[in-house]
Amino acid sequence: MKLNQLKKIIKESVKEAIQEEMKDILLEAVRVPRTTIQEKVESKPLPQADKTQLRENMMNVLGSMMPGADRTIKATTADMPLQVGNMDTTSPNGKLPEGNVSMDQIMGLMNSK
Repeated sequence: MKLNQLKKIIKESVKEAIQEEMKDILLEAVRVPRTTIQEKVESKPLPQADKTQLRENMMNVLGSMMPGADRTIKATTADMPLQVGNMDTTSPNGKLPEGNVSMDQIMGLMNSK
């Protein structure tokens, strides 16, 4: 038997074996029952004082958007949480998000881990 014929036979045999194994693997993957993962999120309602303050802040912001009103929004990070979006903070030209963060907030984040 020539070397080329032997290579061809081995190649075909390996190909057939892989195809059979792939069929078995795919069938097994389809037959396995899937488990659904449900995340339980508990939310605490805001105290009435916080709700009232939040409502007043929103009304002030909305009131400043009315025609003829002063267009500047007077809100601080105490009124709104710091918004972090798709900002470039790692490159030499990058910058941190605008806003004020107190040391208590920073320490709270560091101690929460």
